[in-house]
Amino acid sequence: MAWMVWTLPTTLFFITIAVLLTGMTVWEVISPTVERKGFLPISTTRGDRFFIGLLAAAYIHLAVVGFTPFSLWSALGASILLMLVLLRWG
Repeated sequence: MAWMVWTLPTTLFFITIAVLLTGMTVWEVISPTVERKGFLPISTTRGDRFFIGLLAAAYIHLAVVGFTPFSLWSALGASILLMLVLLRWG
């Protein structure tokens, strides 16, 4: 049986996602979200925009790894910037 190797970056990635989801849950309980329409072509809630941002971040990382010589740090920076823009104006 093959086991997943939990390296430090892998562990930090999953811990970060868990902390972000927990934070979003607490935020939702404290301040319930209302659907709104930003620059995305659909009405979205805060959680919808967060999920879209996570998917977009994954695609940004795959594109950087697959098609460019850039560092993954640049992909991380672009992903964080995209997530902030999506959560604020998406």
